[in-house]
Amino acid sequence: MTIAKWSLRCSGCDENRDADGLPTLCDRCQSPWLVTYSTPPPPSTRSAFLLRPWNMWRYREWLPILDGEVPVSLGEGMTPLLSVPHMADSFGLSRLWIKDESVNPTYSFKARGLSAAVTRARAGGATRFTVPTAGNAGVALSAYAVAAGIPAHVFAPETTPPRILDQIRVYGGNLELIDGHIGDCGQRARAFAAQQGGFDVSTLKEPYRIEGKKTLGLELAEQLDWDLPDAIIYPTGGGTGLIGMWKCFNELRDAGWVTGTIPRLYSVQSTGCAPVVEAFRQGADETSPWPDPETVASGLRVPAPLGGALSLRAIRDTGGSAVAVDDEELMAGAAQMAGMAAVDASPEGGATLSALRALRASSDIVEGERVVLFNTGAGWLYR
Repeated sequence: MTIAKWSLRCSGCDENRDADGLPTLCDRCQSPWLVTYSTPPPPSTRSAFLLRPWNMWRYREWLPILDGEVPVSLGEGMTPLLSVPHMADSFGLSRLWIKDESVNPTYSFKARGLSAAVTRARAGGATRFTVPTAGNAGVALSAYAVAAGIPAHVFAPETTPPRILDQIRVYGGNLELIDGHIGDCGQRARAFAAQQGGFDVSTLKEPYRIEGKKTLGLELAEQLDWDLPDAIIYPTGGGTGLIGMWKCFNELRDAGWVTGTIPRLYSVQSTGCAPVVEAFRQGADETSPWPDPETVASGLRVPAPLGGALSLRAIRDTGGSAVAVDDEELMAGAAQMAGMAAVDASPEGGATLSALRALRASSDIVEGERVVLFNTGAGWLYR
């Protein structure tokens, strides 16, 4: 029998378990599991990446995959890191980059997490999938479930942008629309999992979506020749991208792959749904459910993120902060990304540019720093 190179540690109570089967939340405290690796790869492994396919699985030593195992992959990852010097000058920064996740196979960063989650769930014996979604995760699960030959049932709010719903249907997802927000969809997905035996791949309900999202950090480090930026601004709904990069940068530093200070992580949310921002301002360790969430940025319409506590830890551990922008500002940011950097940004991506403006005004980000903005999805899906 092949021995897995990783195990699982509870993010809440530090309980440990092996990686067999289909792990969900910790039985003891109901917190998410995080993957830990028995033997981190040495820095010399970096040279092997140059000979591998241009996708996220080039980092297989840092990912939950067994020797010889073929992942469920559609070519996700290795998205452009675009330098925009004229925008950097306008903000008084030495460098400004936009990491454009819209060119992933399913048009958003969700492809990374669902590739890893579906790969491990297939190996663990899953026979059907379910997920609640604000939009893009449903598209990604539908596509990767097809690639794995396993059916998927997706619950999405009726207010999800129509083109995103069309993409879920295009990829064959069994789509059910819910009158409510993603939290209401989560209740239906859990009921479906209990009644129909579907494996719930909700954000952080299983431990592997975060490992796929972790490749955002690995990729960024490689693209910057292992010299990390000063700050990263990231749109935060469920929080896996932010948490994944935090996990990644700590792993890379501990293994000697990078040196110096980990980038400050800045979370941006909408003023219409800002549980992480509010908890950060109050000095709380956990988020409280946001009443009546409302924003055009459907990916930010997550009123009670399971990863709220981990997102707060990531922000504080790196010396970052959390900021909210209103819908008018985030849509203006998306338009500016298109007009100034030729990036067709989603509303969530546009929020990062508006957040940068606010963070420069508050001197959280100062003159001469190197900053990365993340556009997490394609703008055309929202039109």
